[in-house]
Amino acid sequence: MTRRNEATTVRQAVFDLLRAEGMTTVFGNPGSLELPMLRDFPDDFRYVLGLQESVVVGMADGYAQATHRPVLVNLHAAAGVGHAMGALFTARRNRTPLVVVAGQQARSLLEGHPYLLSEDATTLPRPYVKLSREPARAEDVPAAIARARHLATAPPAGPVLVSVPSDDWDRPAEPVLLRRASTTYAADPALLARAGEALASAASPVLIAGAGVDREGAVPELVALAEAHHAPVWAEPMSHRCAFPERHPLFAGFLPPVREEIVRTLAGHDVVLSVGAPVFTYHVPGAGPHLPPGADLYLLTDDPEQAAWCPGGTAVVTGLAPALRSLGAHPPLRPRTPPPARPRPAPPAPATSAITQAHLVHALAEERPPGCVLVEEAPGTRPLMCAHLPNLGPETFYTTASGALGHGLPAAVGIALGRPGTRVVAVVGDGSAMYAVQALWSAAQLRLPLTVIVVNNRRYATVEGFAERFGMAKPVGTALDGLDFAALGAAQGCAGGRVEDPAALVPALRTALTATGPYVLDVVVDR
Repeated sequence: MTRRNEATTVRQAVFDLLRAEGMTTVFGNPGSLELPMLRDFPDDFRYVLGLQESVVVGMADGYAQATHRPVLVNLHAAAGVGHAMGALFTARRNRTPLVVVAGQQARSLLEGHPYLLSEDATTLPRPYVKLSREPARAEDVPAAIARARHLATAPPAGPVLVSVPSDDWDRPAEPVLLRRASTTYAADPALLARAGEALASAASPVLIAGAGVDREGAVPELVALAEAHHAPVWAEPMSHRCAFPERHPLFAGFLPPVREEIVRTLAGHDVVLSVGAPVFTYHVPGAGPHLPPGADLYLLTDDPEQAAWCPGGTAVVTGLAPALRSLGAHPPLRPRTPPPARPRPAPPAPATSAITQAHLVHALAEERPPGCVLVEEAPGTRPLMCAHLPNLGPETFYTTASGALGHGLPAAVGIALGRPGTRVVAVVGDGSAMYAVQALWSAAQLRLPLTVIVVNNRRYATVEGFAERFGMAKPVGTALDGLDFAALGAAQGCAGGRVEDPAALVPALRTALTATGPYVLDVVVDR
């Protein structure tokens, strides 16, 4: 800390603030305009280098989710923010609290048109940050970063950007006083009571589990509520967290992202309670009602925008865990018969001539180590994972909420860094892996217990699947022949292997899942 009789610089005030907030791990890719920020970088801080800005933000996203803490991200001016935009888009959809500090040209040059100028630094990252600011004075920078930290964590959490001119860091500034602010909403008691009474009197209630349940640590409360009411629980469409244990007898499965199919799936239920999820996330156009006739909708969310969009029923803006406990005070008014357990799919037939995706997923389910964390970015494989690779509880599964590729590999690195000693298993498609393959270098430098399984079908399979929906027999630009992911990993310092023979798959998985450092297993599957 700076002595009281010494002048405090912007840089010192910011690092003192970050230290007090526990934000001593910084993710970045520095450029010339960021060097003044990093002068005399504190010994008690850690700078995690990513080789491209989208990788930087993806790693920070995973780390923040794993540690439940806001994270500082250091980006290089307009070009770096531009490179990171896809990852910022995902972080916003993931509700991840990131404080992004982006470089800017020296304040003394801003009236001209200097090299590396970010011409409109506050507009560039919008709408994928909650707020972007460039302080009017250098001495305002520490307070702006303090504000960004609190706004990033306020519900719904998300990234906030502060643009800082390079000559601000050595200017004098006052230390920032620590502040504490609530990060949860208190529900309207009358609305919450209405939801509880409807649930208690329902003949056939059903629950929808959204990512917010896992994000807020409310999975035990949701399990208790479902068990009290013998209510089936569906995962929200395109679910990106494990919000309900998928081997629990009340887990019903995954809602499809199609309006008409959701209505058919929920038919027969008179009360629908959606917790921590929008109503609903669709992926293809649809028409008609959002719910079956006679069904009353109740939504618990920490996001006022989700509440405002809710197509009908009652939306309660609230912290989820206390709201679920409050609903537990309304037990069912009549006995209910538990629904039949979701049938488990039969194991796939053994593969003989080539590894199939079903064969791979089933083998991984059998071989994954206890307590591991699964990160997914293999869209073509995800339906099989939902069927054959159940997630077992809170904070065991992560994927992108945005649908944008390039999140999985760097997020897995960040999660492994944020969960020391935990085996992280990233299942990524061959197309997905190439969006942020530089993340393997960071994994190797950090010696993380990370297993990367590349589902290599030599094509953009999901795009080809959608082409069929659009009546296209043979889309262009979907072939991906010639990629060797074990070699790409080795070039960046990761151990690895490649497997094509079905008989060699299980031994290869066991090697990959027990490696001491990062390991890339390139699994060539049947097209």
